Formats: sequence, structure tokens, C-alpha cells
Amino acid sequence: MILTPIEIILLSTLVFCLLVQLYYVLFVHLKLANAIVEDVPVVSRKPVSVVVCARNEVANLGAYLPTLMTQNYPEYEVVVVNDRSWDGTEELLEQMAKKYSNLKVVKVLDNDKFLAGKKFAVTMGIKAAKYDWLVFTDADCTPASDNWLMEMQQPADENTEIVLGYSPYLKRRTLLNALIRFETFFTAVNYLGFALKGVPYMGVGRNMAYKKSLFFKNKGFAAHMHIPSGDDDLFVNAHATKYNTEVRLNSESHVWSEPNRTWAGYLRQKKRHFGAGKLYKAKHKFILSLQIVMQFMFYGLFAACMFLSREAQYLAGGVLLLSILIRCFVYPKLLKRLNYGDLRWWFPILDILLFLFLTLNGFLAMFGKKKVNWK
Repeated sequence: MILTPIEIILLSTLVFCLLVQLYYVLFVHLKLANAIVEDVPVVSRKPVSVVVCARNEVANLGAYLPTLMTQNYPEYEVVVVNDRSWDGTEELLEQMAKKYSNLKVVKVLDNDKFLAGKKFAVTMGIKAAKYDWLVFTDADCTPASDNWLMEMQQPADENTEIVLGYSPYLKRRTLLNALIRFETFFTAVNYLGFALKGVPYMGVGRNMAYKKSLFFKNKGFAAHMHIPSGDDDLFVNAHATKYNTEVRLNSESHVWSEPNRTWAGYLRQKKRHFGAGKLYKAKHKFILSLQIVMQFMFYGLFAACMFLSREAQYLAGGVLLLSILIRCFVYPKLLKRLNYGDLRWWFPILDILLFLFLTLNGFLAMFGKKKVNWK
């Protein structure tokens, strides 16, 4: 077999891209797949404050708030921040406050003197919370079990200041839903896997916890208040370390969430996340950028090899097949562990579709309108 210098360079670069990708697969993601899920020990069961921000969420609060109010935990409160809602949220919360003595409602009013947004609402909720250990979720979320707070409680180790949980999306029979759940899966595999390696770089506000004292010690969201998103991932990125962060994987610690039902809504959500990622620490941006660039180059180089000789095409096809086989060994196990077992049969197709979608979304985020609101 004789290859031209150009073919050798392209195929060698293709193999290099594969080797970099395999680092993430075998040394980060596989670590999560093999992680032992241990029950959280029954410690002192210190009091907990659950913080929920809601803006025009009357339907979701009516459906899901009762699941937060009936947790199997001895002492806790639920702080709901009504952020300038006009859809009946205020009236619903007033009714629920009469029913549940541990429900505290905080109201944010319209005011031209400050820029209101989710970070302001979260800050108001944290200020109103009376306990140091704060557990966060959203109005459109429901815990997987009545033991959710038992799993997300303050760990016995006082040095632990942040706990990262996992929040899968509910299943709907649409292509958009499959893509959203698959993207959420890879996001979780990344941030949970790196956290297990001692490199925590983000968390998801639908299911995470940290100390109120940590929040105020670091002046809350002051460093990135001008960014619409990032109340969860930017805070974790700035303050999480290998020494103060733990991960919760037990299925009872999960929180289920309602996914976007429209492509436009999903694009807006990803655009907010794209803006927050620009403020990650340099080492985290490098890790994540390298992962994306290598994947982009891998598919691009494979496509380029299809215009070369028959021998080069066969070799490139073999590299692609090897990549798929290795990932098919790791990811179906992870999909099952993270409540997305039904997607494991569609893994290769969804992997390519997700890559194309995120590439398109990246261009839209760079050249589209800059202003994005949280609701």
C-alpha cells in the first residue's frame, strides 16, 4: 500500500484526533461509568434550605412544588422566589403557603433602578434562606424520590462546600427531545467525570447544593452579574476545588426536569450557556475547547479522506469504526446509569446529529443578537 504525503498527513492527524478523544472517553467518562455509587451516610441531618426561582411558572409550580414539600427529611424549608410573575404564580404561592408551613415566598418587584434577572432572584432567595446548606432546583423540576434531600444534604465532611447532582430530562417522543436528552447526557458525563477526577468546572442549577457562607464569602455573583446565565456553572467554576466538592450519583438523588418543547426555545437556552462559558477559568476553557476542536477536526478530516485514494478511504473508515466501537463500549453503560438507557441504540446517529447542532448553535451564538433573558 502506497500513500501520498498528503494522505499520510491527513490520516496521521485523524489518528491524533482519535487519541485525544480517547483520553476523554477512557480516562474521564469511563471513570464515571465505573464509579461506585455509595449511599449517603446518615449524618447529623442538619437543616436544609431549598431555593427555587420562578417566573411565570404557575403550571409547573402547581404540578411539582408539592413533591418538594413532602420530602423525607426532618427539618427543611423551601424558599420560592416569585420573580415578577403575572400569570397567577403569586396567588398559587399564597394558597400553598397556607397549606405548607415550611414554604417561604419571596417576591421580586419590577424596578427600573436595577437590572433584574435570575441571578438577582437567586440572591434574594439565598438571603431569605435561614439555613447554611442550600439545595437548588427549578420550578419545572421534580425529585426522583422522597429521599432526594437525604441524598443532597450537607456531607459529614465540613470541608465539603459544594455538592453536584444530576438532572435528566423527561422523555418525549420527538427528535428534539432525543437530542436534548443526549446533549444533557454528554454535559453530565463531562462535568461529573471531571469532578470525580478532581477537576470540577461546572454544576447544573436544577440539582446542586452549596453553603450560604461560601456564597457570601465570595461576594455572590458580583464577578459575573452582567452575564444573563451562570448562576450555577459560573459560581461552581469559580469556587469548586478537588477538596471542597463532592458528586451525588445515586438514582434517588436525581431531579427530573421538563425539556424545551420547541427548537427556538432550545436554541435560546444553549445561547445563554454559550455566553457563560466564555468566563470559565482558562484551564477549563482549554479542556473543553480541545474536546470540541478535536471532535470537529475528526469528522472534518474523515470527510476529507473520502476524496482521497481507495486505500486512504479504507484506513479512515477503519479509524472511524474503531472510534465508534470504543465509545459503544463505554457510553451505553453510562446512558443506562444516567436514566437514558433508551438512547443507547441510537448512540452513533445522535452523536453526529449533536455535533452538527452544536456547531450550528456556536455560529448562531457568535453572530446572533447578544441580549438574552433568562425568561
